[in-house]
Amino acid sequence: MSLPIKIIAGLAGVLTLTAVALAEVKVGQPFPDLANFALEGTLPAREGQVVLVDFWATWCAPCKVSFPAYSELQRELAGRGFVLLAVSVDKTKGPYDEFLKRFAPAFPTMRDGAQKLVAEVKVPAMPTSYLIDRQGVLREVHSGFHGAETVRSLREEIIKLLEEKP
Repeated sequence: MSLPIKIIAGLAGVLTLTAVALAEVKVGQPFPDLANFALEGTLPAREGQVVLVDFWATWCAPCKVSFPAYSELQRELAGRGFVLLAVSVDKTKGPYDEFLKRFAPAFPTMRDGAQKLVAEVKVPAMPTSYLIDRQGVLREVHSGFHGAETVRSLREEIIKLLEEKP
């Protein structure tokens, strides 16, 4: 490769990285409208709700531990205006369906098989959860699942958002 072509290729890489970095959703910004993505599954009503969008994968060991804990959190807080929505990044449907049979979550799940939402949000790791207030603004990001510590922190943050005046 000649020097000018190497420079052009390098610049193209920088521009690509810049475009990807701009797609990352940051705390304080509106979270993307999930209806704009071809997610497989039934999108629950979210307007006026505090929403936790949890990105996960069937191959993710911490995700397997988080599902029972998140089911309990959903049962505990659903009546107060909270909904947890788990978005799988699995490209194929088979493992996704098997995972859901095994763990039977108490919250809605969807699959981002085309990985358009995960790319838009720029999810850093599995699992990562995004806590969104009643106005659709991202308020907190939790990367990973650390057992009771994560559940305690999420519960406190969710209750705080549920108690906020519109």
